[in-house]
Amino acid sequence: MTRTVPPSSEPEAQTSTAPKDVAPAVALHTGTSDVRALLTSNLRQSGIYVAFVVIVAFFAILTDGTSLSPGNITNIVLQYSYILILAIGMVIVIIAGHIDLSVGSVVALTGAVSAVLVIRQGMPWWVGALAAIAVGLVIGAWHGFWVAYIGIPAFIVTLAGMLLFRGLTLQVLDNISLSPFPSEYGRIASGFLNGLLGGNGYDAFTLLIGAIAVAGYAVSNWRTRTARIKYQQPVESFPLFVAKIVAVGAVVMAFAWQLAHARGLPIVLIILAVLIIAYGVITKRTVFGRQVYAIGGNLAAATLSGVKVRAVNFWIFVNMGFLAAIAGVVFSSRSNGAQPSAGNMFELDAIAAAFIGGAAVTGGVGTVIGAMVGGLIMAVMSNGMQLMGVDQSIQSVVKGLVLLLAVAFDVYNKRRAGASR
Repeated sequence: MTRTVPPSSEPEAQTSTAPKDVAPAVALHTGTSDVRALLTSNLRQSGIYVAFVVIVAFFAILTDGTSLSPGNITNIVLQYSYILILAIGMVIVIIAGHIDLSVGSVVALTGAVSAVLVIRQGMPWWVGALAAIAVGLVIGAWHGFWVAYIGIPAFIVTLAGMLLFRGLTLQVLDNISLSPFPSEYGRIASGFLNGLLGGNGYDAFTLLIGAIAVAGYAVSNWRTRTARIKYQQPVESFPLFVAKIVAVGAVVMAFAWQLAHARGLPIVLIILAVLIIAYGVITKRTVFGRQVYAIGGNLAAATLSGVKVRAVNFWIFVNMGFLAAIAGVVFSSRSNGAQPSAGNMFELDAIAAAFIGGAAVTGGVGTVIGAMVGGLIMAVMSNGMQLMGVDQSIQSVVKGLVLLLAVAFDVYNKRRAGASR
């Protein structure tokens, strides 16, 4: 004898007609574990932004607003742009489960090569810049060969590179400093775009670029949210999504407003913005980017899935050499010369930016935007303590503690996520 089950006894999740454009509807299809994972991810990602805002406000109060003045914000962009460029490459290296200790020496060597060609041999400024980038690519290929195809750990290879390329810098410069560069070369890191669209007491072009950046950010996040809903993945509630866009837009426009009232849009900021957008797309929307995350997340699974691990690792280090060379050009332009000691400790600043920005020590986790925020946190802290006259030794202590707390927060989140499964 068969028994008919009433339609009302079917599971509610299968017959739910709730709208699919809000987070609760998605949660019906994902389950408690997915929602918990979303909350953990949001805490991990949004925590760094909250910390950044708190640190900015803290130093604004302690310096009576000097840290937020148009001139000081412009100086922060100019002084720390090369660290942010290095952080873009470093976070990709860390996501893949590696580390690069040589980037400071590569910055010094590429700047030295450019200085020798432009200052000593009188070649055009762009020849020096292109030669520096070529040297960076060769160095990246050198590292990639030993790591990817010989199998030596990146820590050892790049530690050797740190010593090797520092020595080559001394050889190239004959252990002396070279300066000055032509004015065209100096504009790379110290030039501004001002007055292109006019403005009464401010640069309208800078404000337009800021508005375009906010619009692009909003559209990108909307498309990402729509795609996640389409595939029934958990997303934040719509009011929280709007609040995030509004908050980011307000910060960006305030930043643009301050720049517009100083000297306009720094050329180096345009270079940095292009790199951030390009690598944001590469890491999130390309096969190469997904393979980098796969290698760092689970090397064995990535290998079994057909990922060409050696080739990917090789190009990761080629890319790091390329970005280190760009940072070398920017730094030599900013300092208007090349010095044997250039780039000292830059690798630690770049690594700290990546980890503070949310990269995991075990690989597989991290974002370009997170690394940028991490680098800006270090920049604002350094700048704020300098304005307050804090001793250099105390600054180092504070930076070390911030880095330690950032990694401890990452470890805590992982343990909590593991315990909740």
